[in-house]
Amino acid sequence: MKILVTGGAGFIGSHLCKRLLDDGHEVLCVDNFFTGNKDNILELLDNKRFELMRHDVTFPLYVEVDQIYNLACPASPIHYQFDPVQTTKTSVHGAINMLGLAKRTKARILQASTSEVYGDPEVHPQVEAYWGRVNPIGIRSCYDEGKRCAETLFFDYWRQHKMDIRVVRIFNTYGPNMHQNDGRVVSNFIVQALQDKDITIYGDGLQTRSFQYIDDLVEGMIRMMDNEEGFIGPVNMGNPKEFTIKELAEKVLGMIPESKSKIIYKDLPQDDPKQRQPDISLAQEKLDWNPGIELEDGLIKTIAYFKQILK
Repeated sequence: MKILVTGGAGFIGSHLCKRLLDDGHEVLCVDNFFTGNKDNILELLDNKRFELMRHDVTFPLYVEVDQIYNLACPASPIHYQFDPVQTTKTSVHGAINMLGLAKRTKARILQASTSEVYGDPEVHPQVEAYWGRVNPIGIRSCYDEGKRCAETLFFDYWRQHKMDIRVVRIFNTYGPNMHQNDGRVVSNFIVQALQDKDITIYGDGLQTRSFQYIDDLVEGMIRMMDNEEGFIGPVNMGNPKEFTIKELAEKVLGMIPESKSKIIYKDLPQDDPKQRQPDISLAQEKLDWNPGIELEDGLIKTIAYFKQILK
């Protein structure tokens, strides 16, 4: 197939592009390089079935494809709060433009949504039927509400135009190709530990997150895209094993024994969720999907990656 991946030079997109090429597809990688990085896809550039295009999804795109993975959007608070208006435009205008492309080409289209649609949840673990608890005017709203609106658009195109859509809600994911300054907790802790800087925990460190390794997510996304049972989602994709932020910090320090870092505590940012854990029973039932990579195994690969790029 000819497959378009928007945000294809980003953390998740680069891994997805590689997997799709390995599966024998032609891949068109589209990225405006706001947070994407050419280094992430350098090894793919010599592949004759891979094409890279610099393009911003807030503008229409005219190509011929069979499938579209819409991943384009800065996903870490540091990046999406840098230009919040553009973040909302990327989610909303980007969804409209990619849905328009899918409508014209009759391509199946998958939206990479996020666990942030649940906001700071009152339901734990989070199930797809939960509508969420999101502040519509806070500093995280450009991302949270942008992604919620994108989901609305996908389902309205499905109802109104009978579009072939898929929607996945991605929970905390980590692995090689993460941006070293993206402010996400896994990359933060690893980079701080490798540079002998204080490991910064916001709040008391007892807030929880669930961490899935990138390979598990890519497998789930492809299963969701390729399922022919009419299952369109939304579906949670994450690892349901829950850790406190303090546990993660201690684990990272234990895996980098040469580090001289100490753990310090700072105030919790506005609207930071206290708990984040996916209920993945729908993905298990509909896609026969389960994350299989343990946190320690994924951290070994991620630490090795950051050791390489921080040389």
